[in-house]
Amino acid sequence: MAAWLSLGPDAAMNPSTRTDPFTQLYARKPHHGDLATSEYEDAKYTATLRALPRRRFHNAVAVGCSIGTLTERLAPACDALLGIDPVEASPPEARCAALPQRRLARMAIPRDWPAGEFDLIILSELLDFGLLKDLHILAQRCDASAAPSATILVINWLGPNDGLLSGEAAALTFLQDLGDGWACDNIVLTSKYRIDIARRVGARV
Repeated sequence: MAAWLSLGPDAAMNPSTRTDPFTQLYARKPHHGDLATSEYEDAKYTATLRALPRRRFHNAVAVGCSIGTLTERLAPACDALLGIDPVEASPPEARCAALPQRRLARMAIPRDWPAGEFDLIILSELLDFGLLKDLHILAQRCDASAAPSATILVINWLGPNDGLLSGEAAALTFLQDLGDGWACDNIVLTSKYRIDIARRVGARV
């Protein structure tokens, strides 16, 4: 059964650490409302999986895993999958019992970042909580740990939020900060959320 790992911080880049908004959000919704059952979440998760450019990934990381609903669906397509959240939310361990490829870690992104090379990086509804410098550092982190054939999938809520940026502004800022080595496209746009994909220029799908 998966359990939360404690991965130490890397303070060298010294960005701001904003776990408080997530802690407050989780305190207001200790069971995250109906993430596992709502029609909105189900449609968003289905759209996210459809957006994947291929059927199989070797080493994936899902940042903003929350209670694990999306990463539970994603796990069968991955040889290894690391789910990251800044707060230990309503325990997703039960969802991971039959998923040996899945690990969980509490990390303050972007100050902390997992070691390794990833061919899939998913950033799920967290960019709007960060400062502009955090988005820049996060883009650097993703670029440095991305495999040559990597895909970065970015999901952002477009409605009112508790963050510092709108979901659209956060998504566009992050994608721009990835730099010229990435080809970025918006592939899903609804009134409530957007999904963007970034792939290394010249990478084979």
